[in-house]
Amino acid sequence: MPSTTPQPAFVLVRPQMGENIGAAARAMWNFGLDRMHVVGPRDGWPNSRAVAMASGAGRLLDEAVLHDDLAGALSDVTYTFATTARARGLTKPVYSPERAMQLAAEMIAAGEKVAVLFGPERAGLENEDVAQANAIISVPVNPEFASLNLAQCVLLTAYEWQRQVAAVQHETHEMGRTDWATGTEVEALARHYEERLDEAGFFFPDTKAASMKLHLRNLWSRMRLTRADTQMFHGILRQMVRWKERG
Repeated sequence: MPSTTPQPAFVLVRPQMGENIGAAARAMWNFGLDRMHVVGPRDGWPNSRAVAMASGAGRLLDEAVLHDDLAGALSDVTYTFATTARARGLTKPVYSPERAMQLAAEMIAAGEKVAVLFGPERAGLENEDVAQANAIISVPVNPEFASLNLAQCVLLTAYEWQRQVAAVQHETHEMGRTDWATGTEVEALARHYEERLDEAGFFFPDTKAASMKLHLRNLWSRMRLTRADTQMFHGILRQMVRWKERG
C-alpha cells in the first residue's frame, strides 16, 4: 500500500522506455514519494525492464496506478503542474521547481490533491496535455540543451518537494572521533610554532616579523582545526626539532 504521507502524485504520461520508468521510481523513493501514476506506457504494463531498473523501489511499480488517458489520471486532482522545458503559447503561471513545490505543499496541507505531469522521453508533453494543467514547472536549464531525461526531471522535482516538507541539513561535519579545537588549544599551537620558528630565524627581517606572525595565526584560524589536528601539528614540530638536534 502507498504511504499515508501527504504528497503529490507523479504522473508519467506515455513513457516510452521501461528503464526510465524504473529510474523514475527510484528517484521518487529516494525522497519518500510513492504515488506513481502511469498513462498509456508505450511498451505495456507491467514492464520487466522497469522492474529491473527500479532496484529497491519496485514496490512503487507494483502499486502504480495505470490509466488509459490523462483525464483518468487527473479525475480526482484539484491542481496540476506540468513539467516542460519549452514555451507552449498557453497562458498559464510558470514556476520554478522550488516555488511549485512550495505551492504544492501549501495546497496539500489545505486538503487539496496535487499532481505533477512528466512527459514522454522523446518530445515531452503535448500541448493537449499541458492544457489540462493549471500551471507549468520550468527548470532553468541550458537553452541550447534544454531536454531533461525523464528520471532526471522526476528526481529534481522530488528533491524540491523534500526540501519543502523535511528539515534539510545544508551543511554538516563528520568529526572522526574528535572535537573542534578550542581557542586555547589553537593559541597554544600558534605560540609553539612562533617560538620554534623564531629560534630558527624564520621571522626575518625584523621589520616584517609582526606581519608574518599575524599571517601565521590567521592561517591556523582559517583552517578550522580539530583537537586531533592540533595534536598532530604539535607532534610534527616536536619531531622536526628532535631530528634537527640529532643532526
